[in-house]
Amino acid sequence: MIASHSSLQSSPLSSSRGRSGQRGLSLIGLLFWGAVIAVVAVVGMKVFPTVLEYHTVQRVVDKIAANNPGTVPAVRQEFERYTQVEYSIQSIKSSDLTVSKDGNDKVVIEFAWDKEIDLFGPVYLVIKYRGRSR
Repeated sequence: MIASHSSLQSSPLSSSRGRSGQRGLSLIGLLFWGAVIAVVAVVGMKVFPTVLEYHTVQRVVDKIAANNPGTVPAVRQEFERYTQVEYSIQSIKSSDLTVSKDGNDKVVIEFAWDKEIDLFGPVYLVIKYRGRSR
């Protein structure tokens, strides 16, 4: 017996969806998202060490303030000692610290520095780090 015309068209191999039914990522889309991810990764790799340095300085300043050294030179000397151990601290020196005392006669250490990161060509990223002892 001969197959009818309607049974040939209903087979799964012969059914086709239009272009609007297709899904996926085109080559242009893949290149675009690859470039976006690459730029974010490069910026992240350049920024991460500076953020790590900031947290290290914050931790050191908190430790020094907890010891409550009596004089400004003692604070600076202790910071210098920590920087000899913590090699990641390079953007700030002991002379950059602002040392004061609050109303409870507790030492307060403040610090600030700007980090300029060269991204590409004439484009720079400037991060302003500020902090104080807790």
